[in-house]
Amino acid sequence: MKIAITAQGPERTSDVDTRFGRAKWIVVVDTDTGESQSHDNKVNLTLAQGAGIQTGQNVANLGVDAVITGNVGPNAYKTLAAGEVRIFLVSGGSVEQAVTAFKQGQLEEVQQANVEGHWI
Repeated sequence: MKIAITAQGPERTSDVDTRFGRAKWIVVVDTDTGESQSHDNKVNLTLAQGAGIQTGQNVANLGVDAVITGNVGPNAYKTLAAGEVRIFLVSGGSVEQAVTAFKQGQLEEVQQANVEGHWI
């Protein structure tokens, strides 16, 4: 299974970025092989609007099955749901800790946005 984790940096030791649309990095981890790839998302940091949609489209295009993030707004949620990407919430920690919690079934899957749009 491929999962995308919003992160402050490109490493698996990086802290999770609790913002989805304006996360600095997206780290994709294949839970079957353990391989990971990092994708720079800084272009969306300064968007006045649409960061959640743009990041959602980018993540869906990576072919991931799920996203782990701290918060997801309504537009990002709709974009991910349309791409059949499941969304799980984490409150903090490193990318590696988030992956471990996901594998152990400790993360909450959301069925709707958990913050309003333009949440920072």
